[in-house]
Amino acid sequence: MTEQTRVVIVDDHPMVAEGIQSILESYDDINVIATLNNGRDAIDQLDALDPDVVLMDLNMPEIGGLTATEIMLERRPGTRIVIMTMHDNPEYISSALSHGAMGYLLKDVPTDEIKQAIDVVMRGERYLCTGAQGSIAPKANNAREALTEREQTILLQLASGKSNKEVAGILDISVRTVETHRKNIKRKLGISSTAGLTRYALEHGVLQGTGARL
Repeated sequence: MTEQTRVVIVDDHPMVAEGIQSILESYDDINVIATLNNGRDAIDQLDALDPDVVLMDLNMPEIGGLTATEIMLERRPGTRIVIMTMHDNPEYISSALSHGAMGYLLKDVPTDEIKQAIDVVMRGERYLCTGAQGSIAPKANNAREALTEREQTILLQLASGKSNKEVAGILDISVRTVETHRKNIKRKLGISSTAGLTRYALEHGVLQGTGARL
């Protein structure tokens, strides 16, 4: 018997969620285990549902898709999250990927492309639909990938001299999650040492609480 991929659909429009569910249930190797209407429910039920893939809308009440994606991946890093939205703005796409989404689909894609995206992310690869690919302009060589809000918070703690374990305790996340964020922060900023992170934070007013944009 073919092992089924466990999928959760998170969308605040019931007709959209039901339509996607109907499409996916036509495949023998897909099991839609839940449809939820906001990010908070997705976070609260993540452990109980234990999905392989989450199809996540962006704009929803309670908690939006980007914040939900980041929190869910902190708790269960192995979850594959695919953003499925009407927005083809490059900023939305880049932000979704920086928050950890493995895929980005526009809601007007052909029905078989939803299944294709699920298969691709289940292999551990990133999937962008054609419309999303065309919306992302190549980055300049010196462009710096923006830190997420969570990464900015962790940078502040690390630059203040906190250990990974201390940061984990303060933010109520695992030490492994802090280590992953720390690695991503260093990669995005092009910094290889903790001293470099502290220097960056001082130079950009982070430690002084100036609210400088990173």
